[in-house]
Amino acid sequence: MRRSSSSRAATGKDREAEIGKILTILHKWGIHTLGQLAALDKEQLGARLGPEAIRMWERANGQCHRVLKLVRPPESFEESFEFENKIETAEPLLFMLRRFLEQLAVRLRAIYLVAKELTLRITFANSRRDGSAEAGKQVYERVFKIPQPTNDVDLLFRMLHTHLENFKSEYPIIAVSLQAEPAKPSRQQFGLFATSVRDPNQLYETLARLVALLGNDRVGTPVLEETHRPDAFRMEPFAWDGSTGFQPVGQAGVPACKETGRQDACLPHSHDGCAPLSPALRRFRPAAPASVFSTENSPAHIRSAKINSKITDQRGPYLASGNWWDEVAWVRAEWDLQLDNGVLARCHRSGGIWKVDGIYD
Repeated sequence: MRRSSSSRAATGKDREAEIGKILTILHKWGIHTLGQLAALDKEQLGARLGPEAIRMWERANGQCHRVLKLVRPPESFEESFEFENKIETAEPLLFMLRRFLEQLAVRLRAIYLVAKELTLRITFANSRRDGSAEAGKQVYERVFKIPQPTNDVDLLFRMLHTHLENFKSEYPIIAVSLQAEPAKPSRQQFGLFATSVRDPNQLYETLARLVALLGNDRVGTPVLEETHRPDAFRMEPFAWDGSTGFQPVGQAGVPACKETGRQDACLPHSHDGCAPLSPALRRFRPAAPASVFSTENSPAHIRSAKINSKITDQRGPYLASGNWWDEVAWVRAEWDLQLDNGVLARCHRSGGIWKVDGIYD
């Protein structure tokens, strides 16, 4: 590819240089216009200046045939409408969006394409508090990712309707537009052990309803934060990869056991190779608040809704801290407490407040 492109560039430069030489000779002959060039004899011109001069003479006389290359401008799949009167309810807006989807579906279906993304733009008429009109306009834009590209009008309309159910604005609506991003229908072949969602659009419609009810920060996939703070996680938008299916995410850097395949190789196993010998912590979520009575800076008695007993032995404190460089800095001290009733519990103190994290099995 590089050689062909470089050879074409060199050929173009040589041709330009040859045409420049021919024009210089023609100017010396007193030929300065196309009419004067067309009046010359074709055979004598070619004998003196070569085949390039013949091609120039043919163009001047209209005898050159060139193939016309059609360049089609990119088609835009967008529908818009400006309301004559300002609207403040959702019914006229939903009516126009339904019409937009029907028109876009017909246009896409005619060229065997589907919609993979919708962009909704709503224009509001800004007004001052005293009621006077303001020249500026406010535009709201929202992009809807379609999990499985489709032209189903009912399905696309439900997605827009779900989003607009809890949508509120203090300004009236004066215009609306809907743009569709076209794509070819997806055809995917799954692997032997790959799984697929039975109805991806129904799944994401359900997620959209949950987001509308609970909020964006309460729906998604929990992901552990890169910190030593216990139970620190964040919510990320849910995403399904149909080609790989669902794969549980383990702890990074922890090797899997050769016998069981679990990520507990760092724990000692019993002779059967399954049950770990170290005790497991049964956590309380959320951690239970507790009152701890201390003697000589050492916990002596603990009382909470989960446990209430005297402390016979202890290990700690184990100090931990992090995020000291930002506003979410944290520091805590942990204890392993042996109670007189035989219960082994883990507790921590943070900011002068005691909590029970859980008990060991």
